[in-house]
Amino acid sequence: MDRLWYAAYGSNLHRPRFDCYLIGGRPPGAERVYPGCRDRSPVPPPRALTLPGEMYFGWHSQVWGGGISFLDPDAPADPLGTPAVGYLVTGGQFADIVAQEMRAEPGEPIDVAPALRYGRHRRGPGRYETLLHCGDLDGHPILTFTSDRRIEESPPSAAYLRTVLNGLVDGHGLSPATAADYLSRRPGIGRWSTSRIAALLTPDADKP
Repeated sequence: MDRLWYAAYGSNLHRPRFDCYLIGGRPPGAERVYPGCRDRSPVPPPRALTLPGEMYFGWHSQVWGGGISFLDPDAPADPLGTPAVGYLVTGGQFADIVAQEMRAEPGEPIDVAPALRYGRHRRGPGRYETLLHCGDLDGHPILTFTSDRRIEESPPSAAYLRTVLNGLVDGHGLSPATAADYLSRRPGIGRWSTSRIAALLTPDADKP
């Protein structure tokens, strides 16, 4: 496939974090340096999207030190839906992004045809190995990935939550107050209140 929209609903909402997958690098607060895509061609500015289902925090990421974002496409949607941003990428770039999410080396192609045909496709048991087709935009399919099952909930770290918050504000256009309120109602958020989430946009606010 020539091009598709990669729909990001977690930390990749924030363009600087996404760029670490595209061109390589280490996101602020993360413990991993990403190799980047084989094709590092520039990607246009992201488009604001709304995905079906519910975003929640689960698992425990060694990269971030806490829970990370997953999408449950079968759960009732928040009144806001699931705010996301779409990056118009090549098929090869999408495959390399998925590989890096699974701590694999970029290089293997991904067949997205089953997801386009059936709406979702389980490529494997990994936390981000189920592809979801979330519609189309400007003649290109919108794809994202999640787990094929509900992951055990776990609260995110300050660094991860700040990255998602910045993405909602900068990438999706939500106000800081609306973004913080949305995140405070996510399953798995733990003890993070709306006010403490909003405070992450100020320096030295790194403890839950």
